[in-house]
Amino acid sequence: MTDHNGVIRLVRRSPLVVGAALVSAACMASLAVSADAQVTTPDGNDGADGLERPFAMPGYTERDDNGALFVGEGESRFTMRVNLLTSGDRLIRENQGLVPYVAEVGPATVDGSYYEVKVSSDDRKITPEQLGALREILDHPDDWPADQVAEARELLPVMESRYEQTQREKQTIQIRFARTAPNVLVGSVTALADDTTVFLEAAPPWDEPGTYQVTDHGIRASGAGVDDPGKTSHFALTPTVRPDSGASYASEDDLVAAMEGEPAAPGQAAAALRYTLDANETVTFTSTVSGAPVATDEADESEILAALDRAEAQADVGTLSGEGPAGRAATVMRSAIALNANYDETFQRSFLVWGWGRGGAENDTIFTGWDSAWDAIIALTVDPELAREHERDLFDVGGPRYDQLHSGPMHAYAVKRIHAATGDQELVEQAYPALVDFFDKLPEWDVDGDGLLEAPYDADASKVGNHLGLDDLPAYQAANRVPKDGGSGDERDNTDLTDVALTSYYALMAESLAELAGVLDRPADEARFRAVFSTVKEAFNERLWNEEKGMYLDRHLDGTWGEVVTATVFYPLFGGVATQERAQRTVEENLLDPEKFGGEYGIPSISRSDPEYCANGLDRPNDSQNYRFYLAWGDENSCEQWRGAVWPPMNATVYDGVKRYGLDAAAGELASKSTRMWLDSWDKNGWFPEYFDPEPGQVINASAVDSAWRYYTWSNVMPLMAVHELVAEDPWGEPGSVTFGSWDLSGRNAVDDVRVHGHRYAATVSPERTELRQDGRRVFQAVGGRVVVRDFQWSADGACFEVNAAEAVRLQVFPEQGAAHRATVEAGRTEVCL
Repeated sequence: MTDHNGVIRLVRRSPLVVGAALVSAACMASLAVSADAQVTTPDGNDGADGLERPFAMPGYTERDDNGALFVGEGESRFTMRVNLLTSGDRLIRENQGLVPYVAEVGPATVDGSYYEVKVSSDDRKITPEQLGALREILDHPDDWPADQVAEARELLPVMESRYEQTQREKQTIQIRFARTAPNVLVGSVTALADDTTVFLEAAPPWDEPGTYQVTDHGIRASGAGVDDPGKTSHFALTPTVRPDSGASYASEDDLVAAMEGEPAAPGQAAAALRYTLDANETVTFTSTVSGAPVATDEADESEILAALDRAEAQADVGTLSGEGPAGRAATVMRSAIALNANYDETFQRSFLVWGWGRGGAENDTIFTGWDSAWDAIIALTVDPELAREHERDLFDVGGPRYDQLHSGPMHAYAVKRIHAATGDQELVEQAYPALVDFFDKLPEWDVDGDGLLEAPYDADASKVGNHLGLDDLPAYQAANRVPKDGGSGDERDNTDLTDVALTSYYALMAESLAELAGVLDRPADEARFRAVFSTVKEAFNERLWNEEKGMYLDRHLDGTWGEVVTATVFYPLFGGVATQERAQRTVEENLLDPEKFGGEYGIPSISRSDPEYCANGLDRPNDSQNYRFYLAWGDENSCEQWRGAVWPPMNATVYDGVKRYGLDAAAGELASKSTRMWLDSWDKNGWFPEYFDPEPGQVINASAVDSAWRYYTWSNVMPLMAVHELVAEDPWGEPGSVTFGSWDLSGRNAVDDVRVHGHRYAATVSPERTELRQDGRRVFQAVGGRVVVRDFQWSADGACFEVNAAEAVRLQVFPEQGAAHRATVEAGRTEVCL
């Protein structure tokens, strides 16, 4: 029903001493930034990454979560770090060695306006949970093999002694930065234990030349531009109290040696200031990059602390944040992404470091696998500009990697979503040729020419699923080798196993490229890609649907079905090739079944009912109900990885597909479970791991200390689902439209500052009310029950959209002028214009 206003078509220290450091007048002025000020980037800046030069950003070089990057005119570059020297003279400084020592993250913002981390000498390689596991074995020896009991008896006293010593000697520092002007960072380091030694260090990044000197005012440096050697910039690190000592050195190696108490050659290649602090003692500082040497005026420590406090208080203003479990997940996810935001010195762009907790050589450049596509999609909700720069960086280095065949489809999907949310046609123009070239190679995996793709062959059982980032997923171990005839030059042979997941990605890429071709006004290309999509969809439903099991399954060319049931059975929904009826049946009979893919948390990689499923030590059965863990002691690669673990990208793939088909109750339930799992890890451990325990309440033992586990970027797709339940760009709607509302999120949840097509959206969702604001103006409200709204675009006169209501609800759309447009819709799906 409707009234005359609407038409419904059902269808954030110590006192000053003599010799206190000084800061420039400009820096003094910057400290007075008001609580309402935001660091913004003006249009027309001279930086490819969207940051004007000069700029200062915390945590912006590879794995330097304890420091900041400074870029001046002509692309001259400097770094500063806050380093902890442990009581054992071990320097916690940078690179992969730092990652295990990051004890706490956030709050932090992607624009650098506020950034906070805690660094501890405890690398958490021995945890209370691990000790508890060993005690449990000794308390119940009859439940465990004799060799494990003997090992536990030997290990426990040694590990308890090491743990107790670590805790006695534990030192932690809190590091804070606030970006009070584009080229100025104020900061502080606070010791949380007595006799804590810290260094304020300044050095050149990426082995670039520069001159660094310790002066009466701190550290001063200068360096020529990398792009324009004729331009020189100047860096100043100005603390508010004199250090205990300070010196400059001939090289970074000498700098490190000196900080660790070893002989070191003097020089001007890098410099450091040393402080020994008592518990709760703070050193504050200002760090600046500019085109001229920094003039000095007196500064007050209290002003810096006040600026930091203001920035912390404002960290959630004008950036992604929220309330309730889903809204809190948005806020924490923003801090996680701020930690992993990085700078590509070659292409001078911002990007997100891939997976490995900032460990591994690949982090010096952008990773071109499918991980990066998910990183871009996460960034799109956190900060669209970061998403755009991230993908541009990837295509600057040639585009997605072909040895991961899902990489291309995922990046086509990422580009499509970025365009839909930002209107960035330049990115489409840049990415399109590389994506088309990738797509045109894919038919080499179609052995029999039916439009469906077979899995590539790999003799290494640990790599059989690498083409999809699924490593040793056992589904591929049954594939038989088929020699390849011709192809793109890829040396891998074919197999006889028609791959549901790979073919779903193929269809997704065809569809995404058709849309991108439309953006570029290439009708012939658009028609070609749509034809491929149609052919794949028809063949998919003819050959890969298993009526008896109610799911799409891998199938050998001889007609026999693949026997291992993995989460890829849901990928046809993501690829858009499932029929509506089969999509619904697949979800109802498999995704929602706790004996298969349901349960308390996210989706396991293999059905719980499959014989290949492994968790809870099922490969080493025990009857202990007091303490459960499924890794054998010391195992780093247990069976659970691809035979049960909850992998974030898998879960996100399923979520997007279920959402695509309008199965909103199932999508909301998955979003709730995934977010709950992610927040549980964050709250208990302070990290966001690569993958998760499929059995709630268990402890991942040895593997959890690997740096890959601590801060794995793609992990953030878990909370992203709940954020997308609140409001997001609509990947299946018109460019510029949004989707919002949830059928499952419990209680009241709210999110603010989701940016789509130049607008800032805020949504509040509860079981009884759903409200959307655009640029601060309320534009939509539904009262009386849960709704999911799709393809929503508001104009001054009203809006047209689709609403899926769980029950009868009253709708209002608020035009710029005049009375609200009202209507009531019944349960179900309705197209509405109000």
